Amino acid sequence: MRRTDRAVTDLAEIEEILKECKTCHLAMVDNGKPYVVPLSYGYKMQEDGSLELYFHGAKEGRKIDILRRQNTVCFEISKEGEPVHAEIPCNSGYFYSSVIGDGKAYFVEDISEKCKALTEMFFQQTGRVVEFQERHAESVCVFKVVSKEYTGKRKPRG
Repeated sequence: MRRTDRAVTDLAEIEEILKECKTCHLAMVDNGKPYVVPLSYGYKMQEDGSLELYFHGAKEGRKIDILRRQNTVCFEISKEGEPVHAEIPCNSGYFYSSVIGDGKAYFVEDISEKCKALTEMFFQQTGRVVEFQERHAESVCVFKVVSKEYTGKRKPRG
């Protein structure tokens, strides 16, 4: 990271960023071409420091086809803040916070794990805890991205 003064290395601070955000941009490679999609997500920080991001969607489609062929992905989660207007235009920008990383995508087939992933996602998006039932989990595709390589970055106000 070039701007080490903006690096966020504390896992609790990285989790704060993850809690604030609602959308993850997931990047894949489709036959040699980049492909990125914005997705709602849920997450869980593991005791070993790895990060699991949970996603759901239709059981078929371009994204699913790509992940079945090649499960290496990159992700970006960010929250824009207020704009910063400076006398010198090059010093303008935004206050922001972000988490960027890479990992491997895995399809979640175990129904119990699918229900837990859907519960995490719903909580991330709404702040409410809802226990998902088997019938809900069976109707969607759930996958997770496991990342041991991610960084946080923040340009705070002040």
